[in-house]
Amino acid sequence: MSFFLFLRDNARWLAGGFLMTFFSSFGQTFFISLSAGDIRAEYGLSHGDFGLIYMIATLGSALTLPRLGQIVDRHSARRVAFFIMPMLALAAVMMSFSQNLVLLVATIYMLRLFGQGMMTHNAFTAMARWFSGQRGRAVSVTTLGHNAGEAVFPLLFVFVAGLVGWRNSWLVAAAVLVLVALPMITGLIAVDRAPRSTDPVSRKTEARDWTRGEVLRDPLFYLLLMGVMAPGFIGTTIFFHQVYLVELRGWSLELFATSFTFMAAMTITFALVAGQLVDRFSSVALLPSFLLPLGLSCLTLGLFDGQWAAFAFMGLLGISYGFSSTLFGSLWPEIYGLRHLGSIRAITVAILVFATAIGPGLTGYLIDLGIPLPGQVVVMGLYCLVMVALMTYVAARIKARALPAPRPSDTSRS
Repeated sequence: MSFFLFLRDNARWLAGGFLMTFFSSFGQTFFISLSAGDIRAEYGLSHGDFGLIYMIATLGSALTLPRLGQIVDRHSARRVAFFIMPMLALAAVMMSFSQNLVLLVATIYMLRLFGQGMMTHNAFTAMARWFSGQRGRAVSVTTLGHNAGEAVFPLLFVFVAGLVGWRNSWLVAAAVLVLVALPMITGLIAVDRAPRSTDPVSRKTEARDWTRGEVLRDPLFYLLLMGVMAPGFIGTTIFFHQVYLVELRGWSLELFATSFTFMAAMTITFALVAGQLVDRFSSVALLPSFLLPLGLSCLTLGLFDGQWAAFAFMGLLGISYGFSSTLFGSLWPEIYGLRHLGSIRAITVAILVFATAIGPGLTGYLIDLGIPLPGQVVVMGLYCLVMVALMTYVAARIKARALPAPRPSDTSRS
């Protein structure tokens, strides 16, 4: 009951965050890759060629994010949305009219920067600032926009592209962003949420406000990133090569598109569960567990080729995505504070985008060398299992340094 009261009392801000992540789908790999077959055919590109182009464009967006992402520390979420959403729509228009490789690279760069990068960054930073004791719940609701997009847009794009062609489908996406998404989102978040006397007190000790320089000098930050990068790297890689994987396994594209809906349902369920657990325990307490389902999903996809494997993979991936999406929205303010959150999150988002850039390019190159994709996926699964042990160690270290220093006794002072 308390969760429904939370939704009722904060509906406008939660809906605004949800829609920002929902419409970030136009810059997410799962959506862009739906046009991958047509792009490779029209430009005469191999899997490795298109993977390299995608990697270069995404790396460019990752390098831009740390500086551009700082605007969320200086401007309201609404003003940031007024800037990034028209830019995302422009990128969709460019995809429709791109005719050469230079424009294609620029288009993917903008889609990744303003879609995957800034739309998500703006939404999660706003939720972290607007909520404290219920931050986990707020982030879990906001991240459902990603899952709803994964459930809706693959089938919708296939349907629209069948009617008007893949290029015109991108024009439809641009129109939806400008005429529907922009007015809805900016209207919902027109006023920042202010703390209320009825807000529950956070059970977690708030961290001191680290500067970005201090974070970059923290060894635990880099150990955290080794685990945090895994879901983006693995999910992006597999979704980018989904057409190739479907052909390799002998599945239909419609079957695989349907499995996205199952993944989204699992992600939604476990994102909400994770939100409750974060508010009750902490994000740090969940660190050791979020990669275990991801590792099992990779082993399933890499070792089995029955049609059931697609749904088993997507189900386990959904569990891990549900935990990780909520975790990543609440982890950084819990460890490093709120004052410089925009700058810190910009770095983490840039690194996550970097991971998503490396995946398609590296695996595409390996495919061209004759290394099977299923074997690569098995290696990814084994990596996740190793990271479970590492995250257990990192969580223990973070908890230890958060404990107050022992007060010296009167005897020690004399």
